[in-house]
Amino acid sequence: MNESLHIPPPLHGGQLRHIATHYETNVETLLDFSANINPDGPPPSVGTAIQWALANPATLTAYPELELTELKQVIAGCDGVQPENIAVANGFVPLLDATLRALPIKRCLLPVPSFSEYRRTLENAAVAVTPYLIAPEGNFSYKPDSIFQSMWDNDCDAVLLANPQNPSGALCEAHEMLRLVERAKDHGITVLLDEAFIDYCPAQSLSKQATEQPNLIVFRSVTKFFAVPGLRVAYAVCASSKAQMLNRFIAPWPVTALASQAVCAALLDGAYAKRTRSANERRRLWLEEQFNGLRIETYPCAANFFLLRFPAEVDVRTLWERMIVEEHIVLRSCANFEGLATGHLRVAVRSEQENERLINGLKRVITSC
Repeated sequence: MNESLHIPPPLHGGQLRHIATHYETNVETLLDFSANINPDGPPPSVGTAIQWALANPATLTAYPELELTELKQVIAGCDGVQPENIAVANGFVPLLDATLRALPIKRCLLPVPSFSEYRRTLENAAVAVTPYLIAPEGNFSYKPDSIFQSMWDNDCDAVLLANPQNPSGALCEAHEMLRLVERAKDHGITVLLDEAFIDYCPAQSLSKQATEQPNLIVFRSVTKFFAVPGLRVAYAVCASSKAQMLNRFIAPWPVTALASQAVCAALLDGAYAKRTRSANERRRLWLEEQFNGLRIETYPCAANFFLLRFPAEVDVRTLWERMIVEEHIVLRSCANFEGLATGHLRVAVRSEQENERLINGLKRVITSC
């Protein structure tokens, strides 16, 4: 491939316009496997709620409700907590930033590989970061005893975890995660837990426990599971005293009235959630079988994506670009995942037809490498 085509891979998934501009293609022709968004789109109830809201002029002419009472009540009802246990913001990063400004955290253990914004946000808040490497040999699974020992050895007062983990999708069972939380509590260590993909395995969430554990803050997202990343809504669940502290560091009106009404509709659509989990399981199992047939290694995953490890003879940077240029398929480069060896790419689980297109494209590109 012409070296002039090379560009630094985007820092995040879903950056199709940037890619399309560089490779001189129409963005509408690109099939996005780089962002882990529900391929079936938002629940129909979300469109109905938005249409209803826009039909009411007050939705745009009036300020949103300052306390977001209705949204917090809906979230509380879904998670089995109280509204006073909830803080809402326009995405995970603003919530984490508010948390770091509200709490006296000095040094945080960060298991890697992990979402790049974790380290960036911690360092922007002047929190020292101690990386902790999680091994592919163990399928990137968290080992609570080892994590605690590392926190203790490095004098950390916090740890930032993701469950399921990103980019691997590895799941830590709730009882194991809670054991780590309890042990950390005995030593005054705060556990920051990102559950952005927990909707695919909701029984493993610690949202309810977060209201009773003074050292636990759970972060949740509605954008990926419900396919509404454009609405930018996330929330934190924790003890009411901590939720009050977080809310003091979140700018007023963090969520628009339109986004609030749409998210309420999504969260209340239980039938959609059930269908999504069932469809994702079916599609994920099919993809796993296909990847194995291509000698592409997969890791156990409880979410809607796969971390792929390619054979040593495959140059994944070249493959990533050829998939764009030749197949118009965008995979997630893993070059900016700290601590992750070369040879990896991440792909979302999409619809049956789209997944078939991915597999066929990979067959053609790998065969000609």
